[in-house]
Formats: sequence, structure tokens, C-alpha cells
Amino acid sequence: MLRYLICLSALLAVSACTTAKPDYCAVNLRDNLSAAMNTVETKLAGGCEYSFNSYFNSLLTIAEANPSKDNKMLFSDHLMRVNDMGVISRRQAEGLYNRYFNVKFVSLQGDYNTCSQTCPVRAQVLSDMQAELHDKELGLMRASADSASFYRADTLLKETDLVLEATCRACAAGSAQ
Repeated sequence: MLRYLICLSALLAVSACTTAKPDYCAVNLRDNLSAAMNTVETKLAGGCEYSFNSYFNSLLTIAEANPSKDNKMLFSDHLMRVNDMGVISRRQAEGLYNRYFNVKFVSLQGDYNTCSQTCPVRAQVLSDMQAELHDKELGLMRASADSASFYRADTLLKETDLVLEATCRACAAGSAQ
């Protein structure tokens, strides 16, 4: 009997230690994108800044399940409010918006010398742009029902590939002489 009581008290002690408090930052976001964004902003203001990326991905999932042309503006406004809260920088807000909802590629920087900086890493640049196109498919086509903009981004990627190929060949020919 004593052994039984010792085992029972040890079991109770262990179970008391493993009982987890509910995580304040955990959320179960639902179908209404605006309401979900409000919930996320409340959580972010309450100290859950570290959950921003998870929240953002959840919001994208909700938007994908409820596509609307209005979703681009909802995300733009949400990212600006989150920026105003100090959770992300303005540059991060613009980068996220452009990555998902703009035909412009953030992974292709335009402020460097193509021959010396892009050509040596051309394959990586194109790989990054392809990954970004996948994000644009989610943001533009599946979440925002804006297939025309997605196809413009797809065309821009193909044109960039051709231009980089020609430019890098010209650079290689120029340096060989």
C-alpha cells in the first residue's frame, strides 16, 4: 500500500509539472480575414512579436481560402499597422507586400553592376526569383484572384532570365578580349 501511495504521489507530481499553461500567443484564426488581422494585431501588441511570421502565414492561408481582389489592400493596410506598432520595419513591410502581392521582384536587386555582381551568381538569382514567383502565385493568384498580375510576374521572370543570359554572355565575351 505504501508503495502504491508513493507511486501515486510521484505520478501526480510529474503530471503537475507537465501541465502546460495555455500559450497566450497561440491563436486559431478563422475565415474572416479582417477579423483575423485584428486578432493578430492585438496579439502582436500584447507581446507576441516573435509569432509574426507564423501569424502572417496563417493570414495568407485564410486569404487563399477566401480569394478576393480586396485582400491585397487588406494585407497592405495590415503590414503598415504592424510597422506602426514597431513589430516590423517599413522595409520589411514593403518587402513582404512586394514579395506576395506585386509583380516587382524583391529578390532581384537593381543597384549593382550586372557583370561583376549578378553574373557570377546568376543561377542563385534566378532560383530566388523562382521561389518568389511561387509566393506571388499564392498572394496574387490564389489569395487575391489577380491572375493577370501573376502572369505579368511570370513573364517578367522569363524576360529577366533571357536578359541576364545575354548580358552575362556579353560580359564574358568582353572580359575575354
